[in-house]
Amino acid sequence: MRSERPRFGATVTHNGVRFSVWSGSATRIWLSLFDASGDRETDRLELETTDKGMHSLVVPGLSARARYGFRADGDYDPARGLWFDPDKLLVDPYATAIDRPYLYDPRLVARRGEGGDTAPLMPKAIVQAPLDSVAANEPVFKPGGLIYELNVRAFTKLHPEIPQAQRGTVAALAHPAIIAHLQKLGASAIELMPVTAWIDERHLPPLGLSNAWGYNPVTFMALDPRLAPGGLTELRDAVATLRSAGIGVILDLVFNHTGESDWFGPTLSLRGLDNLAYYRHAPDGSLVNDTGTGNTIATQRPVMREMILDTLRHFVQNAGVDGFRFDLATVLGRGDSGFSPDAPLLCEIRADPLLADRVLIAEPWDIGPDGYQLGNFGKPFLEWNDRYRDDIRRFWRGDRGMAGALATRFAGSSDVFGNNAGETRTVNFIAAHDGMTLADTVAYERKHNDANGEENRDGHNENLSWNNGVEGETSDPNVGEARRGDLKAQLATLFASRGSIMLTAGDEFGRTQKGNNNAYAQDNEITWLDWTNPDLGLEQHVYALAALRKSMPALTNIAFLTGKPAASGEIPDVEWLSETGVPLTEAEWNDPNRHRLTMQLATTEGRIAVLVNGDRRATVFSLSQRNGYVWVLVVPDEGGAELLAGESAWRVPGRTVAFLAERKAAAGVD
Repeated sequence: MRSERPRFGATVTHNGVRFSVWSGSATRIWLSLFDASGDRETDRLELETTDKGMHSLVVPGLSARARYGFRADGDYDPARGLWFDPDKLLVDPYATAIDRPYLYDPRLVARRGEGGDTAPLMPKAIVQAPLDSVAANEPVFKPGGLIYELNVRAFTKLHPEIPQAQRGTVAALAHPAIIAHLQKLGASAIELMPVTAWIDERHLPPLGLSNAWGYNPVTFMALDPRLAPGGLTELRDAVATLRSAGIGVILDLVFNHTGESDWFGPTLSLRGLDNLAYYRHAPDGSLVNDTGTGNTIATQRPVMREMILDTLRHFVQNAGVDGFRFDLATVLGRGDSGFSPDAPLLCEIRADPLLADRVLIAEPWDIGPDGYQLGNFGKPFLEWNDRYRDDIRRFWRGDRGMAGALATRFAGSSDVFGNNAGETRTVNFIAAHDGMTLADTVAYERKHNDANGEENRDGHNENLSWNNGVEGETSDPNVGEARRGDLKAQLATLFASRGSIMLTAGDEFGRTQKGNNNAYAQDNEITWLDWTNPDLGLEQHVYALAALRKSMPALTNIAFLTGKPAASGEIPDVEWLSETGVPLTEAEWNDPNRHRLTMQLATTEGRIAVLVNGDRRATVFSLSQRNGYVWVLVVPDEGGAELLAGESAWRVPGRTVAFLAERKAAAGVD
C-alpha cells in the first residue's frame, strides 16, 4: 500500500508535482526550480496563497528527482522577528531528500539587500516518488531490553571488515560483522544519533572543526547525504536487515531547535518562511533559548506540531523504525505556562494510530525554567535517567552513604517512576554520547576538551569521575588493572539493573576520548571507534553479562520489586542482604561507610544473587542455601569471586560485582 502523504511538501501527482508550504506572514512565496546539477535556477514560479497560510502550486509535467527550493517575501524587520528576504533560498521544511549537505557560510547570515542570492550556497530539495509503506510490525525492542547508542559515522568509519565505500554510512550498519557484534551484546535496538541533515555551528569552521554529532538540524525529514548517500532507501534497507536479525532501530531526533540559531544565525528554512510562527519568542520579541543553542521550536503551535507528527509518521511508514528518542524533550511539552505531560503534542503522539505503539524515549530536560522533568512524561514514554548515571558513578567512585541509592537504582528507580502503575520507565545508563566515555570515567578526574578550541571552557565541569591515582594514560599495570576492574564493576551494575538499559558504542571494549567530555566537534580519531585495538577481555565480559541478562527475566522485568513472594511462589521477589547473608538493618542501610550489599532476586528456576563489593578489600559473602540447591557462579571472570572450600561462602575481590544463580543439585549432592 502507499503511505499517506502530508498536506505539505512536494507530492508527485498524475500530471505533475504539487508544492505546498505554510507561512502565516509572508506576502508572496515563490518556487525556484533548478537543473539536474542543482546549480542553475531554471524557473521561478509564484505559489497561490489562501487565507489560512497555505501556499500551493501544481507544476504540470514535472516529475520525481526535480530539484527545488522556496523564496519568501514580506516585511523585513528582525527586531520584530520578521526576516523575509527573496534573496535567501529556503529549503522546504518537508523535504525528504536534499542534494548536498548543509555547509555554513557567513553570507547566509547577511541582512536583506547585502549578501546576494544564497542559492549557490544551499542544498536543493529533491522531489521523491512515493514509496510503498513498510509493513506495520510491532517494535522489536521491548522495555527492559538493551539499547545500543551509536554515531553512524564514528561507529563504522574505521571498521576493518566493512568495505571502504560503506564506512561511515547507514548501509554499514547492515554488515554481517556489525550484526554479529550487536547480537553478542544482546542489543534489542540500536539508537542512531541524528542521521537527518544538519549544519555546523558558526564558530566551528574558523577553528577547522565540524559538527560530528548532528544535533543541529535544519530540516527534519531529509537524511544527511554524507551518512545516507542512498537516501531513505538506504535507511529502509538497513532497518529491514537489522530487524530480520532481531534488532530494532530507534532514531534520535531533534525537535527542540534548528541550526538557524540566534539573531546572528543563518536563514535557511523556517526563519525565512515565518520566523514568528515556527520559533518561540519572548514578549519583547527576542528568541526564547530554552535549548542553549539560540532558538527554540514553537512546539505548542498547530503547524509545528503537524510537522513533527508528519516527520514521525514518515520514518515509521517509509523506513519501518521501532521508535524515537527525543532530544531535550521538555521542549515538546512546553506551552505558555510551562511544561505539561498533557501538552497537545505529547497527547497527539500518544493518540496517533501509527505512533502509539512505537518506542518513545524522552531526554527529560532542557535549560529553560523548570526544565528538569525526569519522571514526569508519563506512559508510554521511557526516560533517560541521569539520576541512575550519577548515583552509580558516585557509588563506584567510593562516595560515602551510597548503598541505599545503589539499591534504588538497581530496582528501577521507584523514587522517580513510582507513580507509573507498578512499572518503571527508566532507561538506565552510566555513559552516553554526551559526556565522558565509560573508560574515561575511571581515568580522568577532570575534563580535557582543549581540542574543541574553547580553552577547555565547554562541557560539564563535574563528571563524577576518578583516575585511580594517575590522570590520563598510564603504563602502570597496577593502575591499569584497577581501572579495568572499575569498568567491569560499572558494566555489571548496568546489566544487573531493572528496566531498560543503554550502552554507548565502544564502551564495551574500553573506548576513550582522551578525557574529552564534549566531543561534538571531533569528527576524527577522538570519536572514531578503534576496532583494531579493543580490550578483548572486557568485551568478552560484556558478552557474558549480556547472555546472563537475556537468560534471566528477573533482570529485564520492568515491574517494581515488592519484597514479597509472587502469587505462585514462596520466595520474595527481592531480598537486600548484608555480606553475612541476613537482611540489612536500618542502621546498616544508613552506615555511610557501607560499600557492600547483596541483591537476591527470585526467578522461575530459583534465585539469583548479585554480590556487590564496592570496597577496595576482598570480602566474604555468605548466602543461605536451600536443600536440593547449590549456588553457581554464572559470569566467570578471571580473578573474580571464588567459593571457599567447605563453606557456603564466596570470596569477592574488591571493586567487583559477582553473579550467582541457584541451581538444582545433582542427585546425591546436598
